[in-house]
Parts: sequence; structure tokens; C-alpha cells
Amino acid sequence: MTTATTSPDVGLETTNAVYKRPSWFRRRFNVIATLTVLLVVLFGYVIGPMIATVRRSLSTDPIDTIGVSFHAWGDFFLSNAQRDAIAGSISLAILSVIAAGLLGTGVAVLLTRWEFPGRGFCQVLALLPIALPPLMGVWAFKLLFGVGGRIPFALHEWLGVAAKDLWLQGLAGVLIVHAMTMYPYFFLTVSAALMSADVSLEEASYSMGASRARTWLRVILPMLTPAVVAGALITFMSSMASYTAPLLFQYTNVMTQQIVIAKSDGDMRLASIIATTLAVISIVFLAVIRSYEQRNIYRTQSKGGGRARSTVTSPLARAVITLIAIPLTLVLILPIIMILVLSVTAKGGWLATILPTQYTLEWYAQMFSGSEFWRPVMNSLLMSLLAVGGAIVLGAGAAYIMSRLKFRGKVALDIAIMLPWALPGTVVAINLITAFSDPSPFAAGRVLVGTFAIVPLAYFVRFNPLVFRSSFASWSQLDPNLEDAARSLGATWWYTFRKVVLPLVSRGIMAGALLAFVDGVGEFVASVVLYTPQWVPLSIEINNQNYQGNIGTGAVYGMIQVALVLGVLIVTRRMGTRELAVAVPAT
Repeated sequence: MTTATTSPDVGLETTNAVYKRPSWFRRRFNVIATLTVLLVVLFGYVIGPMIATVRRSLSTDPIDTIGVSFHAWGDFFLSNAQRDAIAGSISLAILSVIAAGLLGTGVAVLLTRWEFPGRGFCQVLALLPIALPPLMGVWAFKLLFGVGGRIPFALHEWLGVAAKDLWLQGLAGVLIVHAMTMYPYFFLTVSAALMSADVSLEEASYSMGASRARTWLRVILPMLTPAVVAGALITFMSSMASYTAPLLFQYTNVMTQQIVIAKSDGDMRLASIIATTLAVISIVFLAVIRSYEQRNIYRTQSKGGGRARSTVTSPLARAVITLIAIPLTLVLILPIIMILVLSVTAKGGWLATILPTQYTLEWYAQMFSGSEFWRPVMNSLLMSLLAVGGAIVLGAGAAYIMSRLKFRGKVALDIAIMLPWALPGTVVAINLITAFSDPSPFAAGRVLVGTFAIVPLAYFVRFNPLVFRSSFASWSQLDPNLEDAARSLGATWWYTFRKVVLPLVSRGIMAGALLAFVDGVGEFVASVVLYTPQWVPLSIEINNQNYQGNIGTGAVYGMIQVALVLGVLIVTRRMGTRELAVAVPAT
């Protein structure tokens, strides 16, 4: 005879009966039911829209999906402009990887390998570009280095160099934006690798007579390969997705620009062809990098500890390193300084001088002028919150399935979940337009294009992989025996999940959710294709204000974005999650 007691304090049923795992049928039913829901969502909002884009690219009509023809594809590859755009996107991505890699790796080595006065201050400054709003940040670069920029003007005044010779436009302008905004990808990964590098390997190399240069080439750099490859992958994807920098620096030989131009001309078939081609290139590069990582393993089997930073004792060496590190990091945060200065500069108060001659708080006073000023901010916050809510449900649920359930096709499912992160925002936007320009069962039989819902849906699709990957790390570290132990004491599945499992994985879920929220607030690439005049996001309002000449107002909106991003970074830093993977929105 068995007895059961219920504790009113904790609500946990306990029993002396032997705990039995769910039956084979129940376990199989749970797997099938959960996977069905996940696959329906993925097909409806990720795979299905991609298929719709491919179908439209094969249509015989430039606007509607009618018939099947490869004629438009032939014209696409015969077009010099489109071939130049493909070559331009790939070459820009490769150059961006090289430039950001050299800068990020160099800064990481400088700030990680040696101890010198001001090192901690420089490390904080080096991370600030993470908080740079994508759109307003590119505007700041344009005002600093572009036509009529302050840096060329200052060099003209100080050194007598012709300012026009120093203006950055086209490919050069886009490249400096990418280098100075994407270097954190390399800085973070290489810094972590250097901090955990085994000092015994380096010492063994020196003891065998190897020079410092040979040790770096044959020992240290190969061990940094995984970190460099990770940074290169993210940088390549972000560069392929870049739209704002080519737009403002007038570099049209990229596929993202061609997508928007085709859509503006009403040729959705051409936009779909370009989007499909861009998606294929991104996926192929992702597959190549994954294959490379699987073939080449750089791993130490020694048990030595991580390397301690070398303290610079020579006064001359300390002065040289300090004089290099501090100015370099200050240059890296110039765009944020520029946004701050613009937000307090009077209109017309910064024309033919190196620094503003008139300052004002007029632009900040607009914050108290009424609800109209805050409408774009509230729109972006609402859209991001809705997207993050859906991403938490799908991303965390998918992470639970991938870490706990065994079934065939897990690798394919993992790729399908992460696929939107490998696709540029313009491709995601075109996919959704083609899928939801007609009534769809995944939109309750409604047309979503031209409505409020299409933008948060794009954010949800685009940033769900962040929540999934961060949650998956937490689920993977959680021992399933903890759940079995609670169930063996009579707890229901829901009680076990709510009281045992969720508190242990909540940090990983929230880390990904906060990053997705930040990216949503500053998202511009997909928003510029999808937004409606009734629901203008913050990034679009910044763009509108800048093009109307209201740079001060745009800068205030930019500082609001900076404050939001910094607040989120502080929260995630206090959470102390190791699962956190910083993601900088594409520029």
C-alpha cells in the first residue's frame, strides 16, 4: 500500500512509489508533438518565405508569381550592373574581414598581452562601439570622414593638406565603417583566446631556441585560429548584409543596394533573384567555414595555466605602449563622441570650424515636447518586445528540444533555426514580402505586407537564433538527472520545469533575449524595406530627420539608442552569463 502526502508550503507531492519514466508511447508522442509545432513555425516564417522568394524569382511576371521561367535569371547574370554588385559584395566582405581582423586582433593583443597604465580604461573604450547605433553611427562616420567631414577639414587647417583629397567616399568610406564597427568581433574572440592560452607552450618554444617571431608564427597564432575564424565568419556575414554604410557613402555595387533599388522600381522578381543569390552566397560561405573548422583542430593537451599579462617595466616601453593604446582607443570611439557633440550643437553652429562654435540643449528639450517625439522610440520598443516574446517561446523551446530529445535530422533542424542569422536583413524582408503579400494561413488568412505586424515578425525571424543559441548553451549544461530527481519525488513536469529547470537556464535565455531586444531597437536594414508610415521605427525616424537636415534631432535619437544599448550591456554583464555572445547589428 502506498501513501502520498502533499506539503502546503512547497506544493510538492511526494510518494514512496518507485518513479517510472514515461512510457515509450508518451515519450514518442511528446517528441512528435513538440517537433510538429516547431517545424510548422519554421516552415511558416523561415523556410516557407524563402521558398516563396525562389518561386517569385522564377516567375514570368515582374510583379506577380505567374508561370515558371529561367529567362529573368539569364538576364540577371548577363547584366553588368548585377555582376558588378555580386563581385562588389564579395570583395567588400573579404576586405572587411581583413581590415577588421587586423584592427581587432591588434587591439586584442595590445590590451591583453601587456600590463600598462590605463589598460583597463582602454579595454572599456574598445568595447564602446558595441553600443553604436547602426544608422546614426554611419551618419557619424560620414560627418567625420566623408565629403565635408571634420577630420579632413582639421587636417587641412593643421597641415595644409587639401581636404578634398582626404574625403572618403564609395568603397573606401564603407570599408572604414566596417573596420571600425566590426573589429569587436575579432577583439572579443581573440582576447578570450589569449587570456586562456597555455603559457607552457610558449615557454617550451623559447626553451628550444625559437625566436619570438617564430614562436608567434608557429605556436601562438595557430592556437588563435578558431577565434579568428569565428570573428571572420560573423564579419563576412555582417558585411554581406550591410546596407546603411553603402547607402550613405554612395556605393551601389553591393547586392543589398540592388535589392532595395529593384523593390523601389516595382520589380519584385528581380529583387527576389538578388535576394536568392545573396542567400546562397551566405549559406555557401557558412558551409565552407564549418567544414574548415571540422577539418582543422587546434587544441592543447597540456595542463598549463593561462598566461599572465606581462608587466612593462621599462619607462620608455611603458610610455610608447600607452601613447599607442590610448589614442588608438579614442579614435575607435570617435563616432560616439561625434553623436554626442552633434546632439548639443546648434543648427548652423558647425560650418567652417574644426569644433562647433555654438552649443544648445534645444534638441534635448524636444524630449519634453510631447508624445510625438517619443512615438518612434515607443514603436521600436513595442516591436522589439513583441519579437523577443515570440523568440523566447520558439528559441528556448527549440533549444530544449535540441538538447533533450533524440531524433533524426537534428543537424538539419539546427541549420534551419540558425539560417535567418546567416541571411542579410534585406533577404529576410523580401522573403516575408513574397510570402505575406497574399492571404496566408500563417497570418490568419490576412495580408501582412503594409501592416504593423510585418516589422516585428521580421525582427522575430531575424533575431530568434540569438535566443536559441544562448538558451541551447544553458540547456546543454543542465544535467537531465535533476529533472528525473524531481519527478521521482512526485513533482509534475510543469512543477519541475517551473521550480527546478527554468531558474537554472533563465540567465542564458535572458542573455539572448536582451541582445535580440537591442538589435531590434536599432534595426534598420529590414525595417527600411518593410515599415509603414503609420508605424515608423526609431532607426527610420533617425534617417528621416537626418535627410531633412535635422541632424541634432537625429543625434538625440542616436544617444537614446546608445543609452538603451549600454543599459542592456550593463544588465547582461551583471548577470555574469558565459553564454552571452555579443552581436553587433549590420551596418
